[in-house]
Amino acid sequence: MDWSRVLAYGMLPALAFVLVIGAGVLKILDSGVRQSDTARAESVQAAKDSAVAMLTYTPDTVEQQLTAARERLTGGFLQHYTELTNNVVIPGAKEKQISAVASVPGAASVSADPAHAVVLLFINQTVTVGTGVPSDTASSVRVTLDKVDDRWLISQFEPL
Repeated sequence: MDWSRVLAYGMLPALAFVLVIGAGVLKILDSGVRQSDTARAESVQAAKDSAVAMLTYTPDTVEQQLTAARERLTGGFLQHYTELTNNVVIPGAKEKQISAVASVPGAASVSADPAHAVVLLFINQTVTVGTGVPSDTASSVRVTLDKVDDRWLISQFEPL
């Protein structure tokens, strides 16, 4: 048996085939990692921006601000937030001249894929009632987001 022929016509093509398949698998895996990294970055930013929009308002513009924040929400949470703001927050802010300013000093992605993400937020909020002394609160929240029409929307907002 001529080993050079076996090597040239059998082993080398098989090795080339295995290398091509391996390169394809690596390319697919790399694409998945890049999509997850993009989902993480986008969802963290969307969670931060949306939390600030949901929790920041002034008595003069509370209705417009919180109505605009609803565009960042979806599902059952959108319904719950709408009821809470319409029945409690907006009337209370107007009647008692309440203003609130929220910030997000820290955020971390818990999990993310191209269509669903979970983000942990650390939120500071300063609330002023009328001409009273502002009060500060700090909280942490688990935010679940779903990608709908290329936008990350909050579907759950759970205080921890």
